[in-house]
Amino acid sequence: MPLTKTRDFVFAALVSAAFFVPAAGAFAEDAKPHEAVITVTGEGHAAVAPDMAVVTLAVVQQAKVAQDALDLNNKAMGAVLATLKDIGIAERDLQTSGFSIQPQYTYPNDKDGRAQPPVLNGYQVTNGLTVRVRDLSKLGALLDQAIKLGINQGGDIQFTNDKPDAALEEARKKAVADAAAKAKTLTDAAGVKLGRVIAIHEGGIAAPPQPYMRQAMAAAPMDKAVPVATGENEYNASVSITYAIQQ
Repeated sequence: MPLTKTRDFVFAALVSAAFFVPAAGAFAEDAKPHEAVITVTGEGHAAVAPDMAVVTLAVVQQAKVAQDALDLNNKAMGAVLATLKDIGIAERDLQTSGFSIQPQYTYPNDKDGRAQPPVLNGYQVTNGLTVRVRDLSKLGALLDQAIKLGINQGGDIQFTNDKPDAALEEARKKAVADAAAKAKTLTDAAGVKLGRVIAIHEGGIAAPPQPYMRQAMAAAPMDKAVPVATGENEYNASVSITYAIQQ
C-alpha cells in the first residue's frame, strides 16, 4: 500500500476511535445497533444581582454565674429581635441558629511551672440568629442597629436570590448551545455530519454563595449604616449530549 494511503487509513481509524465510539449505558438504549455517536459536555453561566441576604449574627455574654450570663444574653437578644421586627423583618425570616452555655476556665501553673487544677471563672452564653433580609436597602442599617443593641459576633453574610428560575433557565440554554457548538466543531474537523440528538443528561446546577464577612463585630456605636457591596450571583449549569453521526 502506498505511504499516503496508509497514513490516510491510520488517520481515519484514529478519528473513528476518538469520536465514534458506540454509546454505553443510558445512551446505548436509544442508539441503533452499531450506530456511531459523539458525546459532548456543555457549560452555561448566568449572572444576576442578588435580591436577598442571609445574615448570621450572635450575642455572646459572660458572667460569673450562669444565670446572670443567660439574663444578659436574653435581654440583648430580645432587644435585637424587637428592633428587627420594627424595621420590617418578618417573623418567618428570623430563626435561632445556635444556643450554648459553656463554663470558662483558666489553667494556672504553680511557681515551679507545674499544671494546677483548672479554675472556674464564669460562664459564657452564646445565642445565634439567622436573618433573611429581603430588602437589601435595609441591610446596612440592620447591621448597624444590631451591633448597637448587643450583637457582638458576626458570621457569614450570603447574598442569594429568592427566585433564581430565570437565571437557571438561561444557564441551561447556554449549556445546551455550548455542547452543540462543541459537537459541530468536532464533527466538522473530522469531516462528518452531526445527526440527531440521542440523549441529554443534565449535570450539576450550582449557585455559589457570596460571603460578605466573617468576623467579630465591634460593640462600639456607629454613626452611619454599615456599607455593603452586593455584587452578582453566578448560576452555573452543565449538560451532556449524545448525538448520532450521519454516515
